[in-house]
Amino acid sequence: MTIFNPKAPLPGPPTPWAGTGMPSPRSGPPYHMTEMIQAEPALVGRILARLAAQDGSAARLAAAIRAASTAGRPVLVVGCGTSEHAAAALAAILRDANRAAGLPGRIGEGGAPIAVQAFEASLEPAPGGPGALVIGVSHEGGTRMTLRALAEARDAGATVAFITAAAASPGAIMADLVVSTEELDQSWCHTIGYVSPIVAGAAIGAHLRGSSVDTEAASALLASGLEEHSTAAIRHMAASLAGVERLLVVGSGSDLIAARELTLKVEEGVHLPAASRDVETMLHGHLAGSDDATGLVLILAEPVAQGARTSRALGVLRAFRELGLRAGAILADAVAGEIDPELTPAGRVVVRTSSSLPDPVAALLATVVPLQRLTEELAIARGVNPDPIRRDDPRYLAASDAAG
Repeated sequence: MTIFNPKAPLPGPPTPWAGTGMPSPRSGPPYHMTEMIQAEPALVGRILARLAAQDGSAARLAAAIRAASTAGRPVLVVGCGTSEHAAAALAAILRDANRAAGLPGRIGEGGAPIAVQAFEASLEPAPGGPGALVIGVSHEGGTRMTLRALAEARDAGATVAFITAAAASPGAIMADLVVSTEELDQSWCHTIGYVSPIVAGAAIGAHLRGSSVDTEAASALLASGLEEHSTAAIRHMAASLAGVERLLVVGSGSDLIAARELTLKVEEGVHLPAASRDVETMLHGHLAGSDDATGLVLILAEPVAQGARTSRALGVLRAFRELGLRAGAILADAVAGEIDPELTPAGRVVVRTSSSLPDPVAALLATVVPLQRLTEELAIARGVNPDPIRRDDPRYLAASDAAG
């Protein structure tokens, strides 16, 4: 068996382009997903170096965003599945960069980037309208609804951009601007597919700001999630939550994006029913649906309005303690001391923060590895191979085919 080198580049997409087949089966860990997570710290550096050195694609997309935002024209970011969450992350990063550059950056302000689910965007007769900028996110480049949304936007006179690992994919071919991350996820429980567009977004945002990305800091945030103390904390949390029948994942701000991604990973990779909730939403009726079979993971790393977010998050944790339910947390080091350990009986993972990265970039990258490794460890604890996202079971493969 070939020993995996986490610092080596990952394979690129097939030539000619084709969608990937099911990952090769493994009878136990390390799974492909395990190796993809280990590869992320080095991958960040390679993506940022390529986008700084290659054909200027990140700079051109930043210029297109600047032009659209300055004119008050819509800037939409669309995707499906993991790429939908990456699109939401990208929109948050771009709004923050716009604000720093003196451009429209508040939600609802004309020209401020917003994320739209690709299927919903595809149903609009003219997504964004003439002159809009519509950015698609698709790791392999062939997601049907994302491509449909881009086609509708292009036909309506919008500029179409695409962020993908596959520069020769159908989505890239139809786009006016393409930012390629080049290296392909080897697991269908996508981790690289989530990280890569976030890193590309950081590079694009840096061009909007007129700055550069602190590559060392970005890589270090991901690497910290692989350290021994993080490993022990993640395994403890997984062991504490492995027996639940349903998992709730709660966050706010950029942490809600991470919560939605963890929810997807748990359902597709662990086969455990899960749901994501905004911190405030969780306190408005949803608590009544929780019982002894429910577990909770709180994500709290968003640095903007951190005091107010922490206060409401404490309300969620106190409610769960009152019910005697299992709760764990992924916490920024800046707030960990404010959360009584008795409120997180399922354990906690404390993540580093970085003042040298823009707020949404720092928060999203800090939580990436913990949420992915928690998925991995839950899968191992429950005896599940996360790589094929259950499509190695003929029933689920048939269900996927039936869905189309």
